[in-house]
Amino acid sequence: MARTSVESFRREVWDHYKKSGRNDLPWRKTADPYKILVSEVMLQQTQVPRVIEKYKSFTKKFPTVKKLADAKLSDVLKQWSGLGYNRRGKYLHDAALAIVKEHNGIVPHEYPSLRAIPGIGQYTANAVRVFAFNEPEVLVETNVRTAIIHYFLEDKTNIDDEEIEKLAARAAVEQDPRQWNSALFDYGAHLKRLGFRTNAQSARYVRQSKFQGSLRQVRGEILRQLYEGKQPKGDDRLSLALKGLERNGLIKKEKGKWRIA
Repeated sequence: MARTSVESFRREVWDHYKKSGRNDLPWRKTADPYKILVSEVMLQQTQVPRVIEKYKSFTKKFPTVKKLADAKLSDVLKQWSGLGYNRRGKYLHDAALAIVKEHNGIVPHEYPSLRAIPGIGQYTANAVRVFAFNEPEVLVETNVRTAIIHYFLEDKTNIDDEEIEKLAARAAVEQDPRQWNSALFDYGAHLKRLGFRTNAQSARYVRQSKFQGSLRQVRGEILRQLYEGKQPKGDDRLSLALKGLERNGLIKKEKGKWRIA
């Protein structure tokens, strides 16, 4: 039977955070809205250990919104290489261009302004507001789903995010937004390491496909070859991967040859 006490849930989350909080994560050492934005885009569908070094190198290469906006897309994608889902790198570059043009290079605070920026969706806008500006938004992602379902809804299936969000909002009342969400993320990650797979009970659950041998891997290899000045070579999925990259605005063909857009 699932437990229902919000107070006991808070205690468990905070106790774990005090003992094992991941406060050494580099994006937890800053409230710079630009760097928070970079971390949030990188963390989408990517595990934390893979993001850490890439975040450090990316923010060293592009330390400000303007530096990123001034960079060529090819340089941005080269720096992004290895994280996968390369279109996220393009989205981040597009966002930097819009922030420079519309907001004088300052990441806005207000939710409508954030949502109007290309590449920034609802979750990312809310995450920037929480971690950069300490605003009390409710964040629902894989670790939060794991924690809420494990503690409150373990007997249910096909759970929609609205139900999870309501419980998360109750738990967040009068808590420091930045610290509470960090603690909640860490608690959910802790449960996963213990073997709890409650996300499968979420209506949003989709099993992620393996990277090895996937079309994503082919697309990444195409970009790597183009960075090196080579024309793409590969198996029979090459044409499909090229079309996908072109559709996402990552590559284009000129005079019979492919190049980074």
